[in-house]
Amino acid sequence: MLYLRILLTFGFLVVGKQLACAAKIDTVETYSASMKKSIKAVVMTPNTYASDKELPVVYLLHGYSGNYSDWAKKAPAMQNAADLHHVIIVCPDGNFGSWYLDSPADPSFKYETYVADELVKWVDSHYKTIRNRSGRAITGLSMGGHGALYLAFRHQDVFGAAGSMSGGVDIRPFPNNWDMAKRLGTYAQFPERWEQNTVINLLHLLTPNALALIIDCGTEDFFFRVNNNLHDKLLERNIPHDYIARPGGHNWPYWNNAVQYQLLFMRQYFDRPKTN
Repeated sequence: MLYLRILLTFGFLVVGKQLACAAKIDTVETYSASMKKSIKAVVMTPNTYASDKELPVVYLLHGYSGNYSDWAKKAPAMQNAADLHHVIIVCPDGNFGSWYLDSPADPSFKYETYVADELVKWVDSHYKTIRNRSGRAITGLSMGGHGALYLAFRHQDVFGAAGSMSGGVDIRPFPNNWDMAKRLGTYAQFPERWEQNTVINLLHLLTPNALALIIDCGTEDFFFRVNNNLHDKLLERNIPHDYIARPGGHNWPYWNNAVQYQLLFMRQYFDRPKTN
């Protein structure tokens, strides 16, 4: 009996490993009409995709200086994530430092339009997706954490859930960093642009439970203070959200851990009974 139990356990481990490796990871060419260029993305589909009718989609954004391939290359947790959560995962390219904005300072940067409109439509037309907000979530790290909340707050008709990992959720304390002045103009010259495009100033767009929200930041992260401030302001406005603060810095070991909580949160959102 013990021998049989060991064999069964080993068998399940082997099957589990095979399933973990069965998710398909593709690099695709998408097109942005607003920027008149092709843009690459990574799309991860579960091993059951061929027999699935329609699936929810998680859009997973990279950080400053990264690209569409970061999550596939740098996060081992992603290798079986599509299978584990039975979702399609799309990793867009947000350029080196777009901050996922339609830049008022540089008309060639229209990454809000691209991700929230053009890419979503492209994915829906090429994959078997749930084509409404109840089947779409968005999250990301650092610049992508800002981008995910920024896009979800401003496009609640597109996304039903949003998250942030180590997100730059208030850009105003960092006027000289990470190409933000290239996207918005300098803070000294254009303070209104900075005030209008920082996540922490967009909470007026939210009503309780309009979006399912999860925010995560390490206590040693240079963005920890602004994330904690965002958490406090959401509490003040009675906006339900999950907030995770734990030891950790602004690095891939932290994000490899954090993304697993984000995807579990998104899966639970997709599984909720929908009223809209």
